[in-house]
Amino acid sequence: MPAIDFRQIGVAFDVFGCPNRCRHCFVGELGDSHMTEREVRRYAGMFRSYARGEEDPFFKKVWVSTCIREPDYSDEYRRLYELETELSDGKPWRYELLSIWRLARDETYAEWARSVGPGTCQITFFGEEETTDWFCRRRGAFRDNLVATEKLLAVEMKPRWQIFANTRGIGELGSLMRRVSAMRLRQRTEALAGEFDVFVHPFAAAGRALDVEDLRPTLEQMRDIPRELIESSRKHFGRDRLWYTEGELCEDVLARAPWLGYALEPGHMPWFLVSGRGDVFFNALGTESWWCLGNLESDSVDTIVGRLEQNRTPGLQTVYNVPAQELVRRYGCCDGQRVYCDADDLLRLYVARHCGGARDHHKAV
Repeated sequence: MPAIDFRQIGVAFDVFGCPNRCRHCFVGELGDSHMTEREVRRYAGMFRSYARGEEDPFFKKVWVSTCIREPDYSDEYRRLYELETELSDGKPWRYELLSIWRLARDETYAEWARSVGPGTCQITFFGEEETTDWFCRRRGAFRDNLVATEKLLAVEMKPRWQIFANTRGIGELGSLMRRVSAMRLRQRTEALAGEFDVFVHPFAAAGRALDVEDLRPTLEQMRDIPRELIESSRKHFGRDRLWYTEGELCEDVLARAPWLGYALEPGHMPWFLVSGRGDVFFNALGTESWWCLGNLESDSVDTIVGRLEQNRTPGLQTVYNVPAQELVRRYGCCDGQRVYCDADDLLRLYVARHCGGARDHHKAV
């Protein structure tokens, strides 16, 4: 990776964990370790004081988040927001995610969430009730999604439904779209001067999803998705082509060798992710062992940043030292029919295989 030149970063801490253990989650296995406020302050201070041999701190602005997984899951969510405000150089970053678990249980949470933002909240489905609960590994997750949708609309926040395509639930997406109509989600969101956004896509080949590659649909199976949902997905992503087969992407990589853009996403805020045990990861690379940059209990920020820049993890060594064509030749299936969003997504799977963390589920598909 090139020497980092960004001077603004985010640091996200897994303070309280998550109510789910979703089988698609790119974050992976972070465990149940919790983090104290004292640890958050100490770790955030390590990043803020990092000077890189200079007189002044290297990072000019730092934003702090107290979650990596589901935001506001802790009963102390209001206090944690105050902590984020105190430790951040500006208003805390609030992505369009909230605690679905809390929306379904805490009568005061939706109104509070509306007061701090965002104005939209994304809710994730995998199909109907049994399928969604199975993917979330939590009974009642689907019903919580429906309750959360109603709670958001009641306080004039806009729900957005994200659907992950999978072989267990792809035949249920017509029923799910009928729920959209029965709940009048389009009309009720329009009444809030918005448009109801519902879209479908394959899950990323990272984290826990590495263990459910066999549930990734083929191009033929994706043709069963309702036309209405395909059109709304095209509008959401701003493109006509939503996914490609493994075979198509392998052919494309062999022809032009794209760079793995997810390693350092241009135009995106760089985030360091810190697990409850103090392990540090970068951006959306994943939290598997081959991406770990170090641990804040034993390593300095200077050491951690050095490992990032010098590709001193197995994952980064693979990204920057093993040609993409070589990954395809070793791990690809040039007539594979399962679908991925793009070449970067597929190559992420091959990096995992190269690092020994992903089974080869579908050579023959």
